[in-house]
Amino acid sequence: MSRSDEPVLRPTGASVEEFLATVPERRQREAEVLTPMLEEIAGEPAIMWGPSIIGCGRYRYKYATGRTGEAGRIGFSPRKAALTVYLADGTEHYAEQLARLGKHRTSVACLYINKLADIDLDVLREIIELAWVRVGEMEARMHA
Repeated sequence: MSRSDEPVLRPTGASVEEFLATVPERRQREAEVLTPMLEEIAGEPAIMWGPSIIGCGRYRYKYATGRTGEAGRIGFSPRKAALTVYLADGTEHYAEQLARLGKHRTSVACLYINKLADIDLDVLREIIELAWVRVGEMEARMHA
């Protein structure tokens, strides 16, 4: 596999704690809430996916083009502009929960949160728990 064919998003083996030491203090504190939440939902420790995504679990995907890859089944990134929660099955599946979440923005597969204080953490947990199940089901269908 040539370097350009290698997936960008893959487990790096880097330390989650060392990565968090490089982000602003507020994002560190928020990640200290989200990381254990993901670990509890997944039942496994969080790992680094690429240079800035903290995730748990794995799922394999395949695009219509035939290109395949692997990503964390649930994950987030403590980005400067917003905490980004990755919902691989798409944000459209969570309309009811998003209506109860609090202040946020979405894109096709990302949930952007400016501050955890702006949202209901129980609703965020509900979304992530549903995503854990849905992404697992999505992968099972894809590889059946």
